[in-house]
Amino acid sequence: MRPGEQYTPPTMLTLRCAEAADVPLILALIRELADYEKLLHAVDATEDTLGAALFAESPRVFCDIAEWHDGTTCRVAGFALWFYNFSTFRGRHGIYLEDLYVRPEYRGRGIGKALLVQLAERCVREGLTRLEWSVLDWNEPALRFYESLGALGLREWIPHRVTGEALQTLALEHRRA
Repeated sequence: MRPGEQYTPPTMLTLRCAEAADVPLILALIRELADYEKLLHAVDATEDTLGAALFAESPRVFCDIAEWHDGTTCRVAGFALWFYNFSTFRGRHGIYLEDLYVRPEYRGRGIGKALLVQLAERCVREGLTRLEWSVLDWNEPALRFYESLGALGLREWIPHRVTGEALQTLALEHRRA
């Protein structure tokens, strides 16, 4: 796609914002993604926690659903779950894509690209500074796909995480000082 050209998703594809009734489906998609990433054991999200996060009075996380229409049926093909982040260097918000997943039987149809394009369009429309996400280093198909879209792998930034017992310990540090 050339700069300035409008991306048109396949006509058999519909992208929509998730609704509260989609929570069981979103959890199922998260579990499918986790299974693919060999991380199913790490999923402790529930329908209640997802519903509370996605559909709170002022939600901080959002989800887009991709539906594939084959003429007689409409099936959920994938999703993008994202939230706003902030760049102190740029002084503006961006979008962090937490998860992008397309079910295996729907891959190669432009669905992942359509979900990313929709988020990129949101960034441009809202004056956001960037769209970013993380990819597992062994996921070669995803790495090639993202690079084909112009995404740069940031090798100089190493993600860090505090969770579980380490998070609890860190939170108690002020009491020890």
